[in-house]
Amino acid sequence: MEQQQPEVVVKVVNSGPYQVKGPVKLVDHDGQEYEVPQRRSVLLCRCGQSQNKPFCDGAHARTGFSAEARAERPAT
Repeated sequence: MEQQQPEVVVKVVNSGPYQVKGPVKLVDHDGQEYEVPQRRSVLLCRCGQSQNKPFCDGAHARTGFSAEARAERPAT
């Protein structure tokens, strides 16, 4: 019987980071792996102001970053 892989979910937080839930491996452009703590989720910077890129350090709140994205819903 084939074992199912745990699901990975990326959530776009309003005016905040990307929240990645699930087992992930994060690598840079050269293929070098970031050390990702084994926890329930990882927050990745979306505002571009984090001093700890690619991870979120809360800079979005300090700099007034504002963005709300919604997936398009299929027409009914």
